[in-house]
Amino acid sequence: MHTLLGISHGTFLLLSALCAVILLIVLIARFKANPFIALMVVSIALAMVTGMPLQNIVHSFENGVGGTLGHIAIVVGLGTMLGKMMSESGGADQIAHTLIDLFGEKRVPWAMVVIGFLVGLPVFFEVGFVLLIPIAFTVAKRTRTSLILVGLPMVAGLSVVHGLVPPHPAALLAVAAYNADIGRTIFYALIVGIPTAIIAGPLYAKVIAPHIHLDPENPIAEQFLERDPKTKLPSFTLTVATILLPVILMMLGSWANTFFAASTITNHVLWLLGNADIALLVGVLASFYTLGKMRGFSRETILKFSNECLAPTATITLLVGAGGGFGSILQDSGIAQVIVDVALHAHIPLLLMAWLVAALVRIAVGSSTVAMTTAAGIMAPIALHVPGVHPELLALATGAGSLVFSHVNDGGFWLVKEYFNMSVVQTFKTWTVCETLISVIALMLTLALALVV
Repeated sequence: MHTLLGISHGTFLLLSALCAVILLIVLIARFKANPFIALMVVSIALAMVTGMPLQNIVHSFENGVGGTLGHIAIVVGLGTMLGKMMSESGGADQIAHTLIDLFGEKRVPWAMVVIGFLVGLPVFFEVGFVLLIPIAFTVAKRTRTSLILVGLPMVAGLSVVHGLVPPHPAALLAVAAYNADIGRTIFYALIVGIPTAIIAGPLYAKVIAPHIHLDPENPIAEQFLERDPKTKLPSFTLTVATILLPVILMMLGSWANTFFAASTITNHVLWLLGNADIALLVGVLASFYTLGKMRGFSRETILKFSNECLAPTATITLLVGAGGGFGSILQDSGIAQVIVDVALHAHIPLLLMAWLVAALVRIAVGSSTVAMTTAAGIMAPIALHVPGVHPELLALATGAGSLVFSHVNDGGFWLVKEYFNMSVVQTFKTWTVCETLISVIALMLTLALALVV
């Protein structure tokens, strides 16, 4: 088809991808199509238009869905159970009250960005999100403020850490690829990350919140806000310890090789406990005791809580999976590779190129982790032949690029949309802009840092 139009194959693939994204947005936002069906139909149509073999199309989409849900479904399920226990026991209320008392109602968004930053250090974005979203719901209700004003700073903190700050697992991938010094990378990442999180979080939330009017009925928020008022609140320390247990286990897992030889059983046990799925499972089981049995709930009641909280997550998991399917089609059709090739043939400075390659892969594939690892793998051999490049700053530029313009092929986009109960357009105005601000501001600060180090 592209030969008839007189354009190159690469250009045709890029135009096809652009049209597919626009069609998705129009179908979901304008014609109110079911997002899962829209993602599936557009993915298959894109594969056919770009010339993928018909027998491979469904397999590619299924692989994308399965590969994404293999992790996300478990994280969302276990995280929602932990969140339900926090809400029913009053633990989320206790944390909300403490934060409000400590920071004051007007400074709660600043508290949320700090929490996102700290909790996000050892965990992937999705894990931190499902751990903290019940607190965001409760704080928004207690302070009678918009969920955007409270939740956007939280996700900004989580996202900045995900892309920039070791020992976060995603940031560590870039550090390892460039053979960067981890201590210096952390130092530079904090210099860049803290102001970035402040601008994209509390400051941008204050600007955009008055323009986003959320539906007061949020089914997911309501299940986290339902609580018997006669239930005695658990202590702040106990609640925080329960939330941080999975975080601590993941940190220990990431340090297993530091403490014990790789071949020892202790090392293997730490790696197992540090796996996100296992750490969350341990956290949920602990919450059944600390926020369940210790609060006087019977086994039947705890079972009821853990069962009923899963129903609202079905839509979320399907949408996240379909986004992964769309990303898989983009990869298998060759579109993602064309995007990378475009970046590599542009004669631009190395830091900017690292950002651009990661940004284009992120836009094409959706996953910031995939964007970071792909870009680092491409750029690391090039960096060896360019004198005077700081590998730590290269890692930051790559991480910054991997966060840009989250849209319909990113699982995080659908998580934020569904939990915040926003429309697609509202999600673009809040979450997508927030992510792009993080990416661009972090790049600008990294380039400025390169002038002085």
